[in-house]
Amino acid sequence: MVVAVRSWVANEGGKHLVLMLWLGANTWLFTKTFLLYFTGQQYHYLYKMLGLGLCISRASASVLNLNCSLVLLPMCRSLLTFVRGTHTVSSRKTRRLLDKSKTFHVACGVAICIFSVVHVSAHLVNVINFSVSYSDDFPALNLARYRGEDPKLIILTTVPGVTGVVLVLILFLMFMSSSYCVRVSNYEIFWYTHNLFIVFYVILMVHMVGGALKYQTNIVDHPPGCIRANQSSTEQQGEELEQRDDEERCREEAYFQPHTPQTWLWVSGPLCLYCAERLFRYIRSSDPVTIVTVVRHPCDVIELRMLKKSFKARPGQYVVLNCPGVSSFENHPFTLTMCPTENKETFGIHLRVVGDWTERFTQLLLPESRLDLEILPMVQQRRYPKLYVDGPFGSPSEEVFNYDVSLCVAGGIGVTPFACVLHALLDGWTGFRLQRLYFVWVCRELQSFYWFAELLCALHHKLWKENRPDYFNLKLYVSQTENLQSMSEEKYRPLTSRLLVGRPRWKLLFDEIGKTNKHKRVGVFCCGPKGISKSLHRLCNSARSPGTTFEFNKESFS
Repeated sequence: MVVAVRSWVANEGGKHLVLMLWLGANTWLFTKTFLLYFTGQQYHYLYKMLGLGLCISRASASVLNLNCSLVLLPMCRSLLTFVRGTHTVSSRKTRRLLDKSKTFHVACGVAICIFSVVHVSAHLVNVINFSVSYSDDFPALNLARYRGEDPKLIILTTVPGVTGVVLVLILFLMFMSSSYCVRVSNYEIFWYTHNLFIVFYVILMVHMVGGALKYQTNIVDHPPGCIRANQSSTEQQGEELEQRDDEERCREEAYFQPHTPQTWLWVSGPLCLYCAERLFRYIRSSDPVTIVTVVRHPCDVIELRMLKKSFKARPGQYVVLNCPGVSSFENHPFTLTMCPTENKETFGIHLRVVGDWTERFTQLLLPESRLDLEILPMVQQRRYPKLYVDGPFGSPSEEVFNYDVSLCVAGGIGVTPFACVLHALLDGWTGFRLQRLYFVWVCRELQSFYWFAELLCALHHKLWKENRPDYFNLKLYVSQTENLQSMSEEKYRPLTSRLLVGRPRWKLLFDEIGKTNKHKRVGVFCCGPKGISKSLHRLCNSARSPGTTFEFNKESFS
């Protein structure tokens, strides 16, 4: 598939620029620190004792400091939402880069793991050299207490050694639980182990306490390599001493001093920012919401409508739910399918019952004795579990209204980000530039379309009354052909004519949109399976109709 340079730059240019800057910063910092310890006069004797292990351990430590400070910034959701919402501060390109915050977080995390392995390996060599190359001439430089001390004893009896072991264990748990299979099969393990980052940072800031590595402080009075008055006989040979007799002699003994811990200088700023944001989010979400309505939809989908004082949100945003009745520490993100308006203060979400948390939450919302009820009246709301809502937070779907033409592609329950967009169009939101909306919804089962069938029909009738039938282009695809039935209800007739069997032919769809909207930027928004996402991403980067640029935006929770 041919790649169009213009489309590739629009979709990949920004993130690759940031990636190159990040890689450049890591490379520069590693090289700078390596050369400092390799050629620095103040580290002459230490390097003579430890060799390249000193340079590699310190260079990798510098890279770790950088990434341990950067890895927290993408998780400041409220800050990113503020920047995204302030259009005078951020352009659309900047806001699209913010959508990659999770990817950047993962990249920093992987860099931390890789350079931790390098750092630990180099320090293991250092510990062995501390034991083998014990210095009788400079006792203050030694970490070992005597020549030939067991390296394992050195590690387990020093502050850097013990804290290093604990940091490695925490990092190993966080890394293993971050794998896709663990997050999908047991999200609770991922959640609990990832919160060990607090312990990780506390230990990290005291890791250097103990002064394992020391530098020389009196280079002027004791130039490295100068002849000392009490130099041991093993280090001086008669002939060599005669040749160096006229060389500079040491005016005093070498003095060594441990480095002042600097990790806190790197991580304290981002850590304080993150803690301040978490405090702000805790205060904001401290009051429980009022659950107004619970609706059971086909295919194990629950609709939840809530009410919260002073809650405001924009279409495309998401919230994080916490239900103490299920778990006090687990928080799960859900896209808003209905935003509060001037005439309606309630907001809603749709969640699919998949996994332990959603199953237990559904059991609290709809106990066994009430499973036959679809809508629970508000008079029974006292029986609902206590629920806290944090947010809203920004997402790529907010940009749907900022293009002249947008294509929204949903797979199954991935329709939720766009449901709020459709509600906004139905409620008559104004002030956006969107002139045409293409909406493609792919489901495995026909019953899934009933989640938002009434909304789609209502929007269809509204646009027909306003004489704007071309504004909203709807296509529904059902991929499962076995026992297929049609939506026979009269009120769903507008959807029947737009219901297709099979899977979309994406290339033909893009060609059609490109020919109809020449010389325009088309925003492509996707929320669904990886297969659909990858296909759309490739098509957005490939050559399309002349003058038409497709900008790919993928929904991803942080």
